Amino acid sequence: MPPRSTRPADKFDDDDYPAYTMGRAAEMLGATPAFLRALGEHRLITPLRSEGGHRRYSRYQLRIAGRARELVDSGTPIEAACRIIILEDQLEEAQRINEELRRQGRPEPSA
Repeated sequence: MPPRSTRPADKFDDDDYPAYTMGRAAEMLGATPAFLRALGEHRLITPLRSEGGHRRYSRYQLRIAGRARELVDSGTPIEAACRIIILEDQLEEAQRINEELRRQGRPEPSA
């Protein structure tokens, strides 16, 4: 993995950069700060902390929180929504690994 650039403008392209405060993240999601705290309590997302101890969220985390919000809005309890998303992520990773292993195990086609 190449080293990340330290240029400030490059942080805008980094999905993992904790750019959003809890208030801004909640506003962007149309949710409350309590909803974001609940996602943390259920270990769906773990925000980074600023030097002052304030929660900071990345774009990647906001996408996950947005998926949780969709499930909760459709009537899924928050605990179940978090578990569903975790399981979906685990399934996606397992499928990626299986595909990689299948590709490695195939003989090269003859020319």
